[in-house]
Amino acid sequence: MAIAHIVVLSAALLTLLCLPCVVAAVVCADESGPRRWWRRQERREIRELRQLDNALRADEPIASLSLLDPPSIEQLAFDLRRLAEQRRGGPSQQSEKWRAAVLRAYDERLCLACRALGLIEHLGPLQGMDRDLERLRVESELQAAGLALR
Repeated sequence: MAIAHIVVLSAALLTLLCLPCVVAAVVCADESGPRRWWRRQERREIRELRQLDNALRADEPIASLSLLDPPSIEQLAFDLRRLAEQRRGGPSQQSEKWRAAVLRAYDERLCLACRALGLIEHLGPLQGMDRDLERLRVESELQAAGLALR
């Protein structure tokens, strides 16, 4: 009778110790769930990259640019320097809407300056960090073309 109790107790203990390993093996063996999620994530990222690529190819100008009577390049340089100084103003001095308006005006002037000098810019369709990086690239191209921004 003691041997039967030892066997049953050993089997129960072994089952309790091995059960988590068996469950993990079953879950990991069926990788269709995580793979499906990964593929869905990849498709979403690819779709977003294609949309961005199409927007960049369209070369859409910012809608509020007025091309009827473009300002002179000297006026654009002056406006860019003035707006850059306003952008650098302390965050406690201006509201968020005011800073956004200054940044939008700065981007519009960058687009006009690029158009006047025949440079390519893609500020219109970009948002967030991508737009900030494109702004830096455009500023460096304008400076290389001889426009004094500072």
